[in-house]
Amino acid sequence: MPRLLKTLSRRFRLPFNRRFAERRLQEYHAKPRSLNEVVDWAMNFGGGGYLTVKTLQIPYEITCLAETVQAIKPKIIVEIGTARGGTLLIWSHLASERVITCDLNDMSVQRPLYSRFPPPGSNCQVTLLSGNSHDAGFKARLAKELNGEKADFLFIDGDHTEPGVEADYNDYKEFVRPGGLIAFHDIIENQPLEINQVYHLWKRIKPGAEVLEFVADPNQCGFGIGVIKVPA
Repeated sequence: MPRLLKTLSRRFRLPFNRRFAERRLQEYHAKPRSLNEVVDWAMNFGGGGYLTVKTLQIPYEITCLAETVQAIKPKIIVEIGTARGGTLLIWSHLASERVITCDLNDMSVQRPLYSRFPPPGSNCQVTLLSGNSHDAGFKARLAKELNGEKADFLFIDGDHTEPGVEADYNDYKEFVRPGGLIAFHDIIENQPLEINQVYHLWKRIKPGAEVLEFVADPNQCGFGIGVIKVPA
């Protein structure tokens, strides 16, 4: 019953939340934004219900990642795990051609807002794919969207169990070009939730690889971003 009431409440408030989100997006697009400003907006866009835009990241870590991705001048970015669209806002600022973001949940309500994240004058197009990234059919849908092209950057922030994140890595790394980047969120061993098991995969794949780690505090609980460069 509480879940049903929450759903009904969100639907009732949707028109109001949509108007707020539209005003915030207009404000965001009112002038050119620096990368630091974009990250700040991703952290504090706000909103309510289905149209809350936010990223659960540590500012230092996500800024370091955004700067690293910006340095390779990405054309195409793929994201596994859209959540509330905060990181999508960042990738839409960085990609010159496409961002394909994937989430387990239906994103039809968010689509009109998220598709307009790229800044004015950008040629970047945002594609939202809903479904289970572990399904073969979903992988085929992503392959169809890419149409033979390769992503410059893949951000894996979906299923945080060890089997889940490993499956996403093994299934989707082939879609990243040589010299491109693959990043994982929540690589710190000390996690607040038992199901956050990304660390176990990270410690197995980073030996011998070209990697970067962005961790605000080695003693922190949760978070941490690991980046691996795809061999040329």
